[in-house]
Order: sequence, then structure tokens, then C-alpha cells
Amino acid sequence: MKREWLHVYFVMGSVDCNGRDPKDVLQEAINGGITLFQFREKGQGAKVGAEKRDFALELKEICKRHDIPFIVNDDIEMAVEIEADGVHIGQEDDSFTFVRERLTPGMVIGVSCHTVEEAAEAVRVGADYIGVGPMYFTTTKKDIREVKGPEVIRQIRHAGITVPIVGIGGISVENAWAVLESGADGVAVISAISKADSPVAAAESFSRCIEKVQRTNG
Repeated sequence: MKREWLHVYFVMGSVDCNGRDPKDVLQEAINGGITLFQFREKGQGAKVGAEKRDFALELKEICKRHDIPFIVNDDIEMAVEIEADGVHIGQEDDSFTFVRERLTPGMVIGVSCHTVEEAAEAVRVGADYIGVGPMYFTTTKKDIREVKGPEVIRQIRHAGITVPIVGIGGISVENAWAVLESGADGVAVISAISKADSPVAAAESFSRCIEKVQRTNG
């Protein structure tokens, strides 16, 4: 996969938008410069079954119109059914081998990692990218692991792991710089965009942060 896909990685479901229409929030985020979208329909009040699938298809169509890759969180069967660009799985989800066998060839697989050991194993089995976190405290995920901060990304890079990395967990425009400087290719955010007064402005701010880091390190 292309590393630049991870630059501004927006994660969202219907329960993350403070009552706003998720389709409008996604469109604004795209207008602001997000580079990849993950459909994560979880939490109290989340859609299930056919309603979830139809909702995913609506968001996928918006992404398709703007050439934004569409990733599905955890739901392997639905990802294949709606022809998503890939899936993202956690350490507690189905095994990588199980997932790979069920996906259409060419679909991306991202894996959540929290330690150097988990990152090394993800690379060994063939993950296309890894999501490392939580970078900072977040209330979005109820099953949050211990906050490791950007240092864990630095440790992963020092271990010689070169796979694309996106930092996730409590990331804001104010602390994104530290995550990128530690060796991440991008930042994954939920509420910093989905619950912003202006999702387009929030996405633009993250895009500018990425560009600034690239210029500084270029």
C-alpha cells in the first residue's frame, strides 16, 4: 500500500458525529484533505445487520467519488461483500491468517499493535500497515490499552521495522507533531475530526501538520 494513504486517516461510525449526518461529516473531512477512511461502526446505538451494510455502502460511495480508500474495521464478511479496499483488525480479533484467507486478493490488511513484539509479528505474517497506540488517553474506545505514547513507535522503528505505521488514540492537532516525529507515516483520528465544529477545518489542520513535518524532515 502507499504510505501517503496513512497521512490523515479518518475513522468514524454513526455514533461518533454528535448527532450530525455522518455522510455530511465524511464529505467535509474529504474536502479538508483526509487520505484514507475507516468505517468503524461500534458502540451503543451502532447500526447492525443490513442497516449497517447499507450505511457502509453509502459512505463507501462517497469515498469512491473522491478516490479515498475505504477500510472496514473488524467485519471481514461485510468488507468482502461490499468490496472494501481493506480491513483493519485488532489483537483480539480473528487471526491474520484466517482473515487473509477470506479476503479478495489485493485487499489491504492493517493490524493494531501496542508493542514492538506485536509489531514484529504483524510484519512477519504480512500486514500491509500497522496502527500503533494508544498514543494518548481517549474516551472513544472503551477497551483502551495502556497509553504508551509516541515512544513505542520510536522503539518499533529502532527495531528495524519499516512497515507503514499510523499512530492512533487521543491524537489532536496539538500533539500530532510528536507522533509523526517518532516515525509514524500518519495519524488516525476519530473525534478530533468527527466531533469538530468544522470537520473540514480540522482535517485541513492535520493536513498542514503532515506537510510541515515533511518539509522539516525533507
